[in-house]
Amino acid sequence: MMIVSLPFPPAILSGHTGGDGMGKWKKIKEVQARRALAKAVAQAALRRCNYRPSEAGDIGIRITFTPPDNRGDRVNFAARMKAYVDGIAEALGVNDKRFLPSYEFRAAEKPGQVVVEVVAA
Repeated sequence: MMIVSLPFPPAILSGHTGGDGMGKWKKIKEVQARRALAKAVAQAALRRCNYRPSEAGDIGIRITFTPPDNRGDRVNFAARMKAYVDGIAEALGVNDKRFLPSYEFRAAEKPGQVVVEVVAA
């Protein structure tokens, strides 16, 4: 198992944000930064735990959300994770379509975080 702890993803990563104009470019930069962060944190976690995914089949990921406050909704939390999931997949050297996610939601607590556990499916 590999565990990756990341900052709670901001609302700009929700599927319905960005739109036209400057918001689009701000979102693109945020996606790039969050993907790079997730990749770096996952690479460090890989060095510590020596986890290697199988060559084929599903890879289970358990995502635990601890939001910083009670704003936002749980359905959009999963959408906010796309950049993080892509970065973790890149660190593992796998296609993210192999991930089989499950979600857990905890009570709000500042500063908020997301914990991703990569487990055998």
